[in-house]
Amino acid sequence: MEITAATVKELRDRTGAGMMDCKKALQETSGDIEKAIDELRTKGLAKAAKKAGRVASEGVIVSYIHGKGRIGVLVELNCETDFVGNTEEFRQLAYDIAMQIAATNPDYLSREKVPEEVLIREKDILKSQALEEGKPEKIIDKMVEGRIEKYYKEHCLLEQPFIKDGDKTIQQLIHESISKFGENISIRRFTRYEVGEGIEKEKDDFAAEVLSLVK
Repeated sequence: MEITAATVKELRDRTGAGMMDCKKALQETSGDIEKAIDELRTKGLAKAAKKAGRVASEGVIVSYIHGKGRIGVLVELNCETDFVGNTEEFRQLAYDIAMQIAATNPDYLSREKVPEEVLIREKDILKSQALEEGKPEKIIDKMVEGRIEKYYKEHCLLEQPFIKDGDKTIQQLIHESISKFGENISIRRFTRYEVGEGIEKEKDDFAAEVLSLVK
């Protein structure tokens, strides 16, 4: 059964759960909204979504250094109270997210943070690629939409599969953590550094080097 955007929106409005979680729940219940609500509640996602509206101004800033100091990440993970923020489990969650950022190098926190001009450029490129591949024009828009979803999964942290458990996204990890800790939890910001990033490096002229050896 095809899951429409209107059905996903209705489920989201009724539960407050994330769009992708709603879509998945509907797919698992063949589009039955009532069963999808039960599915979200079973997973704690509907409850987590209600908590997600609360202010989270406590938390931690955690660092992760990888590869003998070649990659470094700082991430701010927020919660509602010092009590939760000071727990080992919460700090481990922040550390895991920092490790994720080091490994996957996301450009944005969420799909909502992707600038409109970036999306327009990506869609134009993807449409041109589809035309080059000889795809029929009537299916190109649907193909582009599918490839944009893949773009979100590659470039947006919350959409990415968790490196420690590929069956869940970072967004789902956050929702599970909200249910576990009983507080709103959110990734506020992150920065990733890589040694030499952005510096134009000189390229050796290999051919000239070989010639110099035979003179």
